[in-house]
Amino acid sequence: MPIAKNAVCSYCQDRPYVIDGLRAYTIYAGSIRNAIHRLKYQRDIALAETLSCFLVELYHETKWEIDLIVPVPLGVVRRRERGYNQAALIAFPFSLAVQIPYCGRAIQRVRETSSQVDLGFLQRLENVKGAFWADPRKVAGKVVLVVDDVTTTGATLNSCADALKNAGAKTVYGFVVARTIFSEGGRNDSAS
Repeated sequence: MPIAKNAVCSYCQDRPYVIDGLRAYTIYAGSIRNAIHRLKYQRDIALAETLSCFLVELYHETKWEIDLIVPVPLGVVRRRERGYNQAALIAFPFSLAVQIPYCGRAIQRVRETSSQVDLGFLQRLENVKGAFWADPRKVAGKVVLVVDDVTTTGATLNSCADALKNAGAKTVYGFVVARTIFSEGGRNDSAS
């Protein structure tokens, strides 16, 4: 949730996260929401590079020392339907801009998951539990930054962090272009 710099929001303090930090550039609304929808659902892949520029700004604000940038992987079914991974399309130009190595295969989705759109916090955690596997040869001993387009509760990024840490990653952070707003019950009020 929006907070002062270098602090942990009350929402995250009360949840069982293994990810070491998560930052969003902005709220998932207005023109950012429209751009992400166009990227994901209308194949406007040129928007990915523009969205990656927001992460460059975020990176310079955080001053996190990162060894490797990885995208949240899509499942086989969703990748086949869409034809591309929007998180990878954002993460790659971001990695080039900040001159940090990118590895699109450091983490893999090993189990298909249901859409998270209408799920509450605990349902989201359960939905993505064990859905990812990370390659120890690529991540062991490294500080890894996982990139995605949108987050609501952080469950997907947290599950990625769990897989990365199980593979020996030293620290795992997450960056997203936007963060949705949700009700107290953890239900998403604006993402689709």
